[in-house]
Amino acid sequence: MTEQPNMSPATKELFSKLRMIVPPMLEKFHKGVSRPTSRKKSMIRASTNGYTGAPYFSAMASARLGCDLSHVVCTPPAANVIKTYSPNLMVHPIMRETTSPDPLPVTAIAPKIASLLTNLHAVVIGPGLGRDQLMQDTVAEVIKDARQLNVALVLDADALWLIQQRPELIRGYKECVLTPNVVEFARLAKAVGAETPDTGKVGCEKLAEALGGVMIVRKGKEDWISNGRVSVVGEGEGGRKRSGGQGDTLTGSIGTFLAYRNIYHEGAWDTEGNLSRDETLMLAAWGGSAITRECSRLAFIDKGRALQASDLTDKVEIAFNTLIGEKVSSLLILFSPFV
Repeated sequence: MTEQPNMSPATKELFSKLRMIVPPMLEKFHKGVSRPTSRKKSMIRASTNGYTGAPYFSAMASARLGCDLSHVVCTPPAANVIKTYSPNLMVHPIMRETTSPDPLPVTAIAPKIASLLTNLHAVVIGPGLGRDQLMQDTVAEVIKDARQLNVALVLDADALWLIQQRPELIRGYKECVLTPNVVEFARLAKAVGAETPDTGKVGCEKLAEALGGVMIVRKGKEDWISNGRVSVVGEGEGGRKRSGGQGDTLTGSIGTFLAYRNIYHEGAWDTEGNLSRDETLMLAAWGGSAITRECSRLAFIDKGRALQASDLTDKVEIAFNTLIGEKVSSLLILFSPFV
């Protein structure tokens, strides 16, 4: 039996609200009775040939947390590799680098990706992206398209480097979550004139405010989460080994919670709580942090110093069941005459 993590009263209250936005596993969702938008879909993008692990870990975390369809948009060489990792992911070899044999212009690439956005609830940008100029320019156009369609965004890694150069891309977009580590946080703060010695609550609020109210998840010993007005902290225990790639589990988890948030506001089931969009965005970001920290804790118990990012992927289901669990309406109760 999985040992329950210690929780403060504030954390228990946040979990009670987070459970409200997680859809039950209703039979009608599988038979087409409810609206098509009740399917949970996210896209993890983009990857170069040198960075195939990051988008895979992010996409698999999203899928293991319950996302129905998890897409990966990447370059053709990366697609060939990622397809061998798992047949469960939908891989689209659309992206190009300046060194590609066929380096298509941004105007030829971005519209293909934009055509996917209308069917997605959330988009994660950054895992495996790199800083190739064509890749960065393409991502900039996709962010613009996502904003026009009001699609929720999670930006990490080299997508944060892009925002450091061009903060106007997401400034004021309140359907956006940034997930910087301490170093990335400092660079972003400097780029927008929000420098402060404090990288906790005060610093997080200052950066979020400078970016017009986007959601900041500052990763660290504790994960500070703020939109500039309201702040919460992810203080789950976590593991003691910080291997590369654990942040990809975070982005994928936030992506799925954003998809859940979307269909919560669509009223796809008999929802409760009457939560605002600002509050559910905060809950999605915090929930991703909580799941990731619990995955890290569980994986560290099993693997110790040998822990790798793939070990977190294997713990997503357990973390969900430990921290959130299924609603009673989701459970199949079997009655047997022989019991």
